[in-house]
Amino acid sequence: MTEKKPTRYSFLPKPLDRLDFLGVFEKDPFGNSLFIKRIMIAIVGWITYFRYTVYNKITIEGAEHLKDLPINNVVFLSNHQTYFADVIAFYHIFCSVKWGFTNTISPPVYLFWPRARNYYVAASETMKGGLVPRIFSLGGAIQVERSWRAKGQDVKREVDTTANDRIAAALEHGWVVSFPQGTTSPYAPIRKGTAHILKNNNPIVIPVVINGFRRAFDKKGLRIKKRNTQLSVRFKPPLHYREDEPVDTLIDKVRAAIEQDIPKEKLTWL
Repeated sequence: MTEKKPTRYSFLPKPLDRLDFLGVFEKDPFGNSLFIKRIMIAIVGWITYFRYTVYNKITIEGAEHLKDLPINNVVFLSNHQTYFADVIAFYHIFCSVKWGFTNTISPPVYLFWPRARNYYVAASETMKGGLVPRIFSLGGAIQVERSWRAKGQDVKREVDTTANDRIAAALEHGWVVSFPQGTTSPYAPIRKGTAHILKNNNPIVIPVVINGFRRAFDKKGLRIKKRNTQLSVRFKPPLHYREDEPVDTLIDKVRAAIEQDIPKEKLTWL
């Protein structure tokens, strides 16, 4: 895949921005302060840490695949089980890897200076559904207007073409988490937009398979539904693909990589 020089944005004019060694005046492509973003990630991280280590137990596999990744142009494609608990767990892991940990988020010292170049793709209606989601959006949400679903109902509306530009900008700056099914329902079809992200940006693709979050948390991922649940996050090796592959072929590869092929026992024969 293509390695691109990471973009850097600052509130300071050039060449004064070079004096900002600590990144206090850095901002993301969307004009948000990375310093404030780190504070937000740290606060949410401390609040949620015990949900993954005490109330429930998280098992992490394959984090070694993250250690040598470039700082940007990496997309994590995962199955989806809750609105926020999945993403928060990823942020914990990303920050722990930055601090040299492998397959563990203990101890949480990484929260003293967390990784800020993280983004995740989320439905706009989800991020506007109250104060907490609006706060979470400051952590790097790339809001997308879904063309196929709104407020729990199937709809048909024009594709949000501006979303591709926002995702591209985020990839040039850092890592992006995307849930290619666009829903928390298991075995839902992979959206074609995922294939276009790969074809347009040629990022490194890390498939992720998660489990247990649906049992442990409510649909939003904010309330603990069942304690002592085993959570798992498994990172796979980078997905091999070609930019010129047909969209349908890329979709099949992604679906298989995140293990969302419908099991034979669930197939209904007419």
